[in-house]
Amino acid sequence: MSSERDAFLRRVRQAVRAGNRPGEGKPIEPRGGVGYQGAGPDPTERFCTELTAAGGQAHPVPDRESAAARVLELVQSKSARSVLVGRGPLLDALGLPERLRTAGIEAVVVDQLTEENCRDPFFAADVGISGVDYLIAETGSIVLQARPGEPRSLSLLPPVHIAVAERAQILPDLFDLFECPDWQPHSGPPSCLTLITGPSKTGDIELRLVTGVHGPGEVHVVLIA
Repeated sequence: MSSERDAFLRRVRQAVRAGNRPGEGKPIEPRGGVGYQGAGPDPTERFCTELTAAGGQAHPVPDRESAAARVLELVQSKSARSVLVGRGPLLDALGLPERLRTAGIEAVVVDQLTEENCRDPFFAADVGISGVDYLIAETGSIVLQARPGEPRSLSLLPPVHIAVAERAQILPDLFDLFECPDWQPHSGPPSCLTLITGPSKTGDIELRLVTGVHGPGEVHVVLIA
């Protein structure tokens, strides 16, 4: 037991020496006494940089046709057999279910499932494809509001999550999300709002960072820039 304790403390000391100390984050610019960073001169570049730093993968593309092609490439690169596809104006315009089926891949459209038959497809899916409500440039985060066409499980259960977004959906800073005009008619953001910053990660056990424990091990954002 003593040797296990010593090994644990040794890893803690190594992490501290490596710079894992509280209060040593990069300085941020104050805004009225509150930390506001914004996105800098290029929100798209800032988002892609922060997403990559968080362990996600950004795929900027020039147009919708390129976005659909890139999604198909990603799915095929994972040798996926079953894919869950959400609904929304952007995803619907890409025609992903038809493209996937033409490539010999099972495509399950989420809002065509019922409570009685949804469990097996969700747990069997290799990839989940969703739209986004917003992207946060400051943190590289995806913002999703749960709705029938895109439930939380779409981005949580499959081991690979692919989100498709457009440049116009990028917000500079997390503070801007809560001041978004879309929420004002409802007196603030919805009660169920999911923020995804890179793949699922946990460091609860002995300070060892493990990816993909409580959710997807890969998060990709195909961004029409």
